[in-house]
This record gives sequence, C-alpha cells and structure tokens, in this order.
Amino acid sequence: MKMSLAIEGLRSDVAAVGELGDETVAEVADRIVAILARSAPSRILDLLSDVAAEVSAELPEGRVEIHLVGDEVEFAYVDERARAPEPEAELSSRITLRLSDQLKARVEDSAVREGLSVNSWILRTLERGTSLSQVRSARGGSRLRGYGTS
Repeated sequence: MKMSLAIEGLRSDVAAVGELGDETVAEVADRIVAILARSAPSRILDLLSDVAAEVSAELPEGRVEIHLVGDEVEFAYVDERARAPEPEAELSSRITLRLSDQLKARVEDSAVREGLSVNSWILRTLERGTSLSQVRSARGGSRLRGYGTS
C-alpha cells in the first residue's frame, strides 16, 4: 500500500472542512493539514507495527514483518519452520526456571495447542524472542520511526 495515498486522503478531507467556513477556518485547516502531513506517516507505521505484532503472536509457525520501501508499505510473512531446529541430542545446558502455577498452566496449554512438548515450546519461544531482540537491537529499537521518500 502506498502511504502517500492515505496521507493525501487525510489532507483532502481536512481541506474540504476548511472550505466550509471563512478565511480563518480555511487557515486553521491549512495548519492542521501541515501537522497531519508530518505526523500521520509515523502514526500509521506505529499502528501497522502493532497489528503485525498482534497477528504474529497468533501465528504458531512464523511472524509478520513490515517492510517500508520509499512510499510503499508491505506486510511480509516469515516462516520460521524453514530454520532448522537444533536436535535434542545437541542440547546440553540446563536452566532451573521457577514459574507461578498460572504461568506454568498457560505454557502447558500453549504447548499442547501447538502439538509440542513443553521443553520444545519453551525452546522455540526463547529462540523467537532472542532472534527478534537481535533484529530490534540492530536497527535501534522495536519499531521503525520516521518517514522516508525516494
């Protein structure tokens, strides 16, 4: 989707409101348009990032990413099954983990829903979390901020 189409739609809507009044209303509408043109792209990206995160949380085998190229915003599905999981025989480190009964029950329920053992589910969840953290650290945060044109 083109970000500029959404911004231009907002711009024309506010301009139409400005035409309903006198010169003062038109001037205020112009100021509002200028502010929206600067802030709306980052607000839209924040919203799309939240949507991608919510959808990703519901996907058992992958995640949704947002790609921004110039004015074009795209959603991309990343299939995490393609990554080869570590064989159980290679796992040699242990961690003692203390959980509340409620959290343990939610972990067990999630593992059952996805057809995994609790250990496999925890390993996959940790792998996903650390992979996302590395991506976020590399780009300086969990969200892309700003607006660019090409």
